[in-house]
Order: sequence, then C-alpha cells, then structure tokens
Amino acid sequence: MSLKVIGSGFGRTGTMSMKEALGVLGLGPCHHMLEVMENPAHLLFWKAIAAGEQVNWADVFEGYNSQVDWPGAHVWHETAIAFPDARVVHTERPEDVWWNSFNGTIGKFFAIYKDLELPTHIADVADTMSGWFLNEAFDDFTDRDSAIAAYRLNNQKVRDTIPADRLLVFNVADGWDPLCRFLELPVPDTEFPHRHPKKEFWEHFGGEPA
Repeated sequence: MSLKVIGSGFGRTGTMSMKEALGVLGLGPCHHMLEVMENPAHLLFWKAIAAGEQVNWADVFEGYNSQVDWPGAHVWHETAIAFPDARVVHTERPEDVWWNSFNGTIGKFFAIYKDLELPTHIADVADTMSGWFLNEAFDDFTDRDSAIAAYRLNNQKVRDTIPADRLLVFNVADGWDPLCRFLELPVPDTEFPHRHPKKEFWEHFGGEPA
C-alpha cells in the first residue's frame, strides 16, 4: 500500500475534517496526529525522522492510503517524492482564522504541556514533536506575526514545489465538489464533515486548562 493523497497543510486547517472526508471517499485509513497519539509504536518512526535518520516512507505509512495533519504534513516534500503518484491536497484557511484556531489549541498545548498531567506516551509524543517540527516550522509559534509568517511560507512553498496538475489548494468550507473533482471521485450523498472544534481538540487531553 502507498499513499494516494498527501496532506501538506498545517494543523488547524481542517485536517480532522479531511481525515473523515477521505475515509468517506474510500481513501482511508488516513494518517493524522491522532494515529501517533493512539499507537505508541508509530512514535519510533517519528523519533527517527526527527533525529534526521533515513526511513522507508512506505514503512512509516504502512496500512494508510492517505495522510493529513502534522507530523506527516511537515514532510510533505519528502513524501511527494516517495509517492510520485499521490495527489497533494493542501488545506488552508484565512490567516487570521488559522492563527486564532492554532493559538487556542495546538499552540497553547505546546506552550503549557510540560505543566499538564499527561500519560507517558502522550508526553513523549509532545516532547518529540516540540523538539522537531515545531522548532523547524516556526521561529516563535507563540507570536502571532511570526507564526503567520511561517504559515504563509509553507503555503507558498507548496504552491512553488508541487505541479499544478497534482495539487489542490483546498478550504474545507468549500465542501465536496472541488475535492471530488480533483480526486476524480463521485460526490457522496452526505454532508461534508466538519470536525475538531476547539472543545473537541482539548477533550483529547482531559479538557482545556484554565
């Protein structure tokens, strides 16, 4: 099995909605940060990647037809090369909308996670991701202008790197039509999923800290 869809968009661009949507379209299982959080063995691959070691990308994504969200979204260039037949779906939201969502969820989590009582595996995931993609993607993820600059840079890099006929820049608010046209699949007879609001995000960690 190899990836058929690569998600290159930052977290909080509708990646959980995309994970569910790709499943509805028959392109699951879909790799997402939740997979790493729920499967401790997966973290071994990401520790190796974070350490700069060479990995077999087919092994990293064994059993998955698609990928969205970090940590996979941080290595979209590598996976686009490793899986040359995969389509790239780049999820985006308006910059201020993305920042407000990120700052109240992922950004806040990584800013305070060392003070939270987390299961050992989840703390290990956070340490790995914080020391790797968070540092590589952002100069300062707690600063609005700096974080938006990083977001903007990744958006542009994807556009500059992936050929237009292989790339869909997609806002999940646009629903099934553009996604299904790009993937050449029929539009499902169901509403496009809209998942993972702020409250749902924090439920993974026992609720949002005060």
